[in-house]
Amino acid sequence: MFKKIYNLLKILRKLSISGAVETLDKIRPIPKSLKIIFHIFSIGSSKKLENSQKSSGEKLCQSLEDMGTTFIKLGQFLATRPDIIGEEIAKKLEKLQDKLPAFSTEKAKNILEKEIGIDYFKNILFLSEPIAAASIAQVHFAKIKIDGKEKELAIKILRPNIHSIFNEELDALMFLAYLIENIFKKTKRLKLVEVINLLKEITNVEMDLRFEAAAASELRENTINDKGIKVPKIYWNYTSKEILTLDRIDGISIRDIEKLKNLNINLKNLSENLIQSFLKQSVRDGFFHADMHQGNLFVDKEGNIIPVDFGIMGRLDKNNRKYLAEILYGFIQRDYTKVAEMHFLAGLVPANTSKDDFAQALRSIGEPIFGQSIKDISGGNLLGQLFEITERFNMQTQTQLLLLQKTMVVVEGVARKLDPNTNIWEVSRPVLETWMKNVKGPESAVNKTIELSKDLLERIPDLPNVMDNANTALQMIAEGKLNLSALNGKNFEIEELKLKNLRNNMIIIFLGIVIGVFIVF
Repeated sequence: MFKKIYNLLKILRKLSISGAVETLDKIRPIPKSLKIIFHIFSIGSSKKLENSQKSSGEKLCQSLEDMGTTFIKLGQFLATRPDIIGEEIAKKLEKLQDKLPAFSTEKAKNILEKEIGIDYFKNILFLSEPIAAASIAQVHFAKIKIDGKEKELAIKILRPNIHSIFNEELDALMFLAYLIENIFKKTKRLKLVEVINLLKEITNVEMDLRFEAAAASELRENTINDKGIKVPKIYWNYTSKEILTLDRIDGISIRDIEKLKNLNINLKNLSENLIQSFLKQSVRDGFFHADMHQGNLFVDKEGNIIPVDFGIMGRLDKNNRKYLAEILYGFIQRDYTKVAEMHFLAGLVPANTSKDDFAQALRSIGEPIFGQSIKDISGGNLLGQLFEITERFNMQTQTQLLLLQKTMVVVEGVARKLDPNTNIWEVSRPVLETWMKNVKGPESAVNKTIELSKDLLERIPDLPNVMDNANTALQMIAEGKLNLSALNGKNFEIEELKLKNLRNNMIIIFLGIVIGVFIVF
């Protein structure tokens, strides 16, 4: 408990003395009560005076870097949104994506030998110095002898002790979110604690590189026949929990616009390809790269997009894919009533809300941006309007769609830099129309009927057992022996109980200190 409190105070202290509060206040005003708290935490620091001479971008960048992995990832997201935070700040934050201090190559070799074993380690003919160092891992180039042939590959190696460091930061941040939700009741609808808990689960998966390797392999299978994208191949004998080995990328960072121009890469086509590729992954496959910032995207000489870093991936079930495509296509058709209906069907809006009022609110968002190129759309104003509407209609945060929402914004930000004249709606139309044709066409209907019939036939022999089990379950519910709500979200409930216990312990400690002071003085 004391460690969590210490980490929370440390985060507040670093944020307070970095000068980032003033920067954030310029981007979006911070409540006075919070400013006072930050001011208290900055008392007695000389570092704040040192940082006062730095630019806004440098202040924010330094504070995020000091606070660790979680906040570095936040900085990676903000770096793609110059329309929200400004060009100067975005430029400074770009260094958070792949230019952090690296650990030694000697330590990397020790990790390699331990993870893959001496026999496979002997096949590594050459290991370069780190060529990129991010918040969770760093990358080396290598020459490895495989099946008698020398291959040029890239090896990703986790930072030492990153698991414990990250989880400690997330626990502190989750406790801060819990306090905010309890003090500022309006924030409960945002489900901050649940969101951070989701981030914790996702990133712990990200820190097992075997899962990342599996994700890269699945994405490669899904997109192998798609034009304009190439996913690197995974080498499983040189992959483990802390090691990931894949094809070496021969390409240019998508952020290096001048080099892309020198290679005569068509930036307009590249921008459109990026948006369409993301939509295909989301709507067609239900499995998408959820960390598509500039540091994770490269372009080869043929203009193909080569994604890397598959640690954060998103999945959408059939229903969510359907709702997503229908909503986006409804905006393209300017059919706001249909868009409103899909929001209700998806459970995104409370059932007692007026559909007509909600459709009118959606029209107020859609009409001003319809037919506009990216450069003419203010992401900051659009997000601000969306937040107002979500509050007005009491829309709850959908944690299963958070990754998708974040990635859509990031992809739009990268596309904006490539070609500000890109029209998102027109670029999206072909992908969505193809999906509509495949899902709603006669061939799809026949396939669904065949699948349903097959499923029913397979279940017929088990029908008596199913009926018996159902009868037993209904009887237990009637007798109060079975609580269905207790079966869902156990992990999240455990986290909530931990936070409540931590809060109660803090109150007891605080009262003990106060009583002790009165006794002494």
